[in-house]
Amino acid sequence: MTGGELIAEAQQRFGAFWSLTRSQVYRELPTLADAGYVKPGRVGPRASQPYAVTPAGKRAFAGWLSEPAGTDHPRSPVLLRLSFGIRHNKTQLRRLLEDARTEHEAKLAAHRAIASRSKKDGDTFAAATADFGVAYERAFLKLLDNLSSQ
Repeated sequence: MTGGELIAEAQQRFGAFWSLTRSQVYRELPTLADAGYVKPGRVGPRASQPYAVTPAGKRAFAGWLSEPAGTDHPRSPVLLRLSFGIRHNKTQLRRLLEDARTEHEAKLAAHRAIASRSKKDGDTFAAATADFGVAYERAFLKLLDNLSSQ
């Protein structure tokens, strides 16, 4: 896959749970190639560079999967700002809640689509992760509803 294809796949697969920037992907691909984890292919149209995972890359990935995941910690700029809700003026708070609602309604729809597709494909782990995303977004929208009525 090219960097652009990797980004699209990553956003679809785990974009709601892990942030990824284009600059990260394009910066890391040559580093992974230097380490022998991926092999660059022939440069294509518009200087697109495809990469393929090497056997060493597959071993490194398997090793990473076997390591402890570490402490789980969600980071939400909306929740951070909402924690200071009493300090917002009414206009700021209304805009924050409206913007968050728009964002989380879109994320809910995306999770539902991923869950449906994953279930059709028989990928129970991706489906379960997407179902968690659906539950999370529903809870977030409920929080916004509760705060909007304050």
